[in-house]
Amino acid sequence: MNKKNITENKNLGGQILLYGRHPVLAAINNSQRKISKIFCTKENLDEIKKILSQTKRNIPLNTIDRKDLDKMLPRDAVHQGFAIQCQELENYTLDEICRMADEKQNCHILLLDQVTDPQNIGAIIRSCVAFETLALILQDKNSPTESGAMAKASAGMIEQLPICRVTNLSRAISQLKDSGFWVIGMDGYATTYIDGINKTGKIAIVMGSEGKGMRRLVEENCDATVKLPIAPSVESLNVSTAAAIALYEINKK
Repeated sequence: MNKKNITENKNLGGQILLYGRHPVLAAINNSQRKISKIFCTKENLDEIKKILSQTKRNIPLNTIDRKDLDKMLPRDAVHQGFAIQCQELENYTLDEICRMADEKQNCHILLLDQVTDPQNIGAIIRSCVAFETLALILQDKNSPTESGAMAKASAGMIEQLPICRVTNLSRAISQLKDSGFWVIGMDGYATTYIDGINKTGKIAIVMGSEGKGMRRLVEENCDATVKLPIAPSVESLNVSTAAAIALYEINKK
């Protein structure tokens, strides 16, 4: 768990604080999200009450001064007068993801190898939902836990995307292959461009961190590697930007 996660989770008995209008409203609308408290400023009270009435959820609601809300949250948190104390969402298992894929003729999932920035992961989650990605798979050891920063960067889309955390990414790739997935790794040194591949069937896209890229064993377990068609003068893109482009290409009908 990184330093930001520790700041957000302290003294909450294992719960986390989510903040910002979109993350909070999306969480309240998600019946799977276990929320223990809602905090909002006076000007947002009517909107929260309306959502609670629509969802028929009975969650303790606390009106709070903006300065007090500032003190509850990390220094750089843009909360817009909304916050909740809640449990982390339950992760899906890889078996569950494979069963979801069995019901589809065409689908794609995204795997992240050692992407550690929660805001990058949040932005990637948002792109996954935008481009109809079936699920996101992370390696448990080398990725941050769910946090307010991640949910904020996802604009609340973390409530909509199945997320799976695995112990060993290479073994997960092998299981996906056994389930009929074609696994492609994103590599700036590949000779094939992503816009030139066959996009039908079940596709798993693997992305590594900026600079380091995929680890050797993970890359060797991919069926093929591809790259984005970017100018030679640009070595790489931010991982969330690259993920958005890759997912857009894979999702093109």
